[in-house]
Amino acid sequence: MAEIKKIKVLYEDNHLIAVDKPSGWLVQGDRTGDRPLSDFVKAYIKKKYNKPGDVYLGVIHRLDRPVSGVVIFAKTSKALTRMNKLFQDRAIQKEYRAITAERPKPMQNTLTHYLLKDKERNIARAYDTKGNRTKDAKKSTLSYRLLQSIGMNHLLEVIPETGRPHQIRVQLSKIGCPIRGDIKYGFNKPNTDASIHLHCYRMSFIHPVKKEPIKIKARAPKDQIWGLFTDLEG
Repeated sequence: MAEIKKIKVLYEDNHLIAVDKPSGWLVQGDRTGDRPLSDFVKAYIKKKYNKPGDVYLGVIHRLDRPVSGVVIFAKTSKALTRMNKLFQDRAIQKEYRAITAERPKPMQNTLTHYLLKDKERNIARAYDTKGNRTKDAKKSTLSYRLLQSIGMNHLLEVIPETGRPHQIRVQLSKIGCPIRGDIKYGFNKPNTDASIHLHCYRMSFIHPVKKEPIKIKARAPKDQIWGLFTDLEG
């Protein structure tokens, strides 16, 4: 049960549980066979409430493996259905923090690209326009603003309007600002722990059952680069 202690619960009620995902963890199982975050959360619930048999846990959304931060799971099928609807309706406000080595120009902007995912290579490409060769590309929009710069490190607040795979990573790379450690999208060297400096900092929404406003926040990881900044709270 030692692994359960690694779970940092940010919010929990009868319907939802939100945890702070460490970088390097899968949210849901894949072909690697590595044990995902969802299994650890199930084990936590099973132990805390002394539940017999299997524990229900619905995966609502995902973060890429090298990304850290807020992940919300559903504890009931009703909550899963209603949270899925909130995501589909873009009624979930997501805020990320990213660190880049290039200063974005302008310091604040809204980006719109068309993203095409190569499923075989698990990589996305961003295009300025949609054409015959990119007819299946999905419109992707995000806003960013520069919060603080220290030397060659630039802290950005990023708010995605859409939720495309790898969206923040590929769109920032497209404007010449790849995220630190993200060699898949153009940064020149990996982080030693295979993380990237992208963190899901806050998620806000109206609770699907209680109908009250909810804000769930996860502090940035403790490492040398994140630790440079005093403006992580935005």
